Amino acid sequence: MDFDFLDQPVDRPIHPAALDVETLLKDCTISRGRASGPGGQHRNKVETHITVVHNPSGIDAQAGERRLAKENQSVAIRRLRLKLAMEIRIEVPAGEIRSQLWKSRCVKNRIVCNPKHADYPSLLAEALDVIEACGFDLKKASARLECSTTQLIRLIGDHRPALEQLNQSREDRGLHRLKV
Repeated sequence: MDFDFLDQPVDRPIHPAALDVETLLKDCTISRGRASGPGGQHRNKVETHITVVHNPSGIDAQAGERRLAKENQSVAIRRLRLKLAMEIRIEVPAGEIRSQLWKSRCVKNRIVCNPKHADYPSLLAEALDVIEACGFDLKKASARLECSTTQLIRLIGDHRPALEQLNQSREDRGLHRLKV
């Protein structure tokens, strides 16, 4: 019998936050509307407010602060990807768990990704999946992700809502809060 498959990394499902925009939008509904509030004479004349709903999860994100609908759509999609990263967890298997993106962005224990970069929501989702799978033990999670604990905390700290959610989960389990 051939057991070559034992040496292969275990495949994980792709997290919705890690999908490219075109693929993600196939699972979404986009609606346009008019936003109220300040913004000058053009604010209520055109439908530039965008709401994007991820149909499988029901998670939505909105943007309406820009004058162009296309710009608001980009902002809303980014916000949606960040919400998906925070709210959806993907099971983490035994064995090699790091995605190709993670491997390319984690060099010598350092995570190289600006929080404004398009890859950030994907990396955040992957980190949060592993942290939860490790029982919110950041030392174990950083060992599995092959990065330093400090780098992992900084990655999450770059998105304050994710840090607050992680701290709440840690408190619920009797663990101390993280500071960035």
